[in-house]
This record gives sequence, C-alpha cells and structure tokens, in this order.
Amino acid sequence: MTLQLNVNGINQTVTVSDGNMPLLWVLRDLLGLTGTKYGCGIEVCGACTVMVDGQPERSCDMDVTSAVGKKIVTIEGLSANQSHPAQKAWIANQVPQCGFCQSGVLMSVACAMKAGHRGSQIMSEVQNLCVCGTYQRMKEAVKAL
Repeated sequence: MTLQLNVNGINQTVTVSDGNMPLLWVLRDLLGLTGTKYGCGIEVCGACTVMVDGQPERSCDMDVTSAVGKKIVTIEGLSANQSHPAQKAWIANQVPQCGFCQSGVLMSVACAMKAGHRGSQIMSEVQNLCVCGTYQRMKEAVKAL
C-alpha cells in the first residue's frame, strides 16, 4: 500500500505492506528519521512523541494510515539548527544525561508551547518518562522559556 505523508513540511511517499504499521517504524525505518526513539511500545514512556497537527502523539502505537492527511513534525523538523526556544533552553541548562528520551520530551514541550502554555503549565502537560531522572533540569529549562 502506498501512502502520502507530510513529514517536517515535506510530502513523502511511503510503501508499507500493512496499514497498521506504527508511524514510528515508518519514520525511523522508511524515512530514516531516527531522532524519534522506541522506548516502551505501549504509549507510556513518550520517547516516540512527535507532533501531529500540533498535538503530541505517541508514534509507537499510531497506525501510519491514521497519519495520512496530517502534518507530522519530528525532532528533526523542530528546527534545522537547534534554534527552537526549547532546544536552546535544553542546551543552556544541560538537560540531557543519556539523552535517549529527550527528543520525545522536547516534542511534548514544543506542543505545549504551540498551544500557548508557559512555565508550570508546560511541565504539567509533559507526561514523558526519563530513566536518568533529569526532571529538575527539565523544569529549570522550562522556566527559562
């Protein structure tokens, strides 16, 4: 089955054998966008979070056919040069430790910012898990936004 996806502002044609294939695997395996990570596979950890029509979505459990006709933004599409305010704040506050979960966290923060939320409102919407426990540094970075 051939599908059209809009990923990071670019129309992409992908061919999948099963329309139930998770969007995560299409992004990583077919489009080579490996910034979005696989964590738990059951929508809990948030490592796979991408922006779909401005909303945070766990791509590990979203069928690729559900993404057709929507605007998908991955961490690679958030900014070309780490100039998004959240990325700048993450760098300034040295948030990542291992960094595995950070693309998903940044996408959740970017979605909250896009919705007009600030400060503690942002952190209350971020439901991502960080095994390294960098939550305090995340909070400090969000305060800087």
